[in-house]
Amino acid sequence: METALDPGMLGRLRWSCRRGLLENDLFIQRFFERHGAALTARQAQGLTWLMQLSDNELLDLLLRRCELPPGHAQPAAAEVLALMRRPPPEHSIEGNAP
Repeated sequence: METALDPGMLGRLRWSCRRGLLENDLFIQRFFERHGAALTARQAQGLTWLMQLSDNELLDLLLRRCELPPGHAQPAAAEVLALMRRPPPEHSIEGNAP
């Protein structure tokens, strides 16, 4: 089992993932909120690979307008992309739940 990144490495990774498109930043922020505490070095490599894409290429992947090319060099990127694409859990408001 892989160990999670230490807080310093996680902070640097988070800083390096800032993007020029708000839409990408929202996906990335949600990813770190949900998975940041347990992020492994392997997943960090996959995330770093994704961050090398242009803003538009990344957004197209996140919105499922395209897929990673078959046989791309970073299998961890596919794992991270799947986590980033996962929709947020349903929120129920007390008193309004069916």
